[in-house]
Amino acid sequence: MKRWLLLMASLLSLPSMFGAVVLKPVSYSEGDQQLEGWIAFDDASKDKKPGVVVVHDWYGVGDYVKARATQLAEMGYVAFVADIYGKGQTPKDDKQAAELATKFRSGDRKQLRARIRAAVDVFKKAEQVDASRIAAIGYCFGGSTVLELARSGADDVLGVVSFHGGLAVDATHAPTVPIKAKILVLHGADDPYVPPADVAKFQDEMREAKADYSLTAYADAVHGFTSKAAGEDKSKGMAYNKKADERSWRAMKDFFGEIFGTK
Repeated sequence: MKRWLLLMASLLSLPSMFGAVVLKPVSYSEGDQQLEGWIAFDDASKDKKPGVVVVHDWYGVGDYVKARATQLAEMGYVAFVADIYGKGQTPKDDKQAAELATKFRSGDRKQLRARIRAAVDVFKKAEQVDASRIAAIGYCFGGSTVLELARSGADDVLGVVSFHGGLAVDATHAPTVPIKAKILVLHGADDPYVPPADVAKFQDEMREAKADYSLTAYADAVHGFTSKAAGEDKSKGMAYNKKADERSWRAMKDFFGEIFGTK
């Protein structure tokens, strides 16, 4: 009986040995703007791990992007949710979201690049992160943002992944330095917001920049295909697609295996 009780006690204590994913807010700034990101990591691990910056869609920092960061931490990475809009800047509807996103995406992209740069810089200082192995991923607006990070010539980011992000680049915003980060674009083949003309221009841009890039288009997928909150009505131009969501996540994992040297 005594041995049995000891065995049960040891089994019950097993979960605490492995720890749990912690999600904590991180205050930082870019210029005069206060920002609030979130870091996700396994609190039981003492080893420095590859880090992934995660950039929100046009609705700003919310539950969706925090959940993705948590997923990455459960996979063994350290993840950091970047705040592009600014602390407390959470759109209440599509109109506000469009206004905020347009401010960064269609205006002077130096500001957009400065915001994602600030996120990378603060993240690299986290004690849990192997600063020599950093990547960035983003959704919709966030996908456009991580592409701007690559276009900026960042040499401390090994790769970026865009999930249904905008691809178009104005001639005045084209990269003036070599693109050093590897690029993975995961695109909805029927996305009305990123038409074939934008895809073609993006590919031309990547060829001219001699970038190491891959682009995968998922059949029957429109904009926002990773978000269940988008619903399933393709006619709206934005809808969830289970196959595309799962396949794109696997593609990202394979990409990380390549750039980080992990399985």
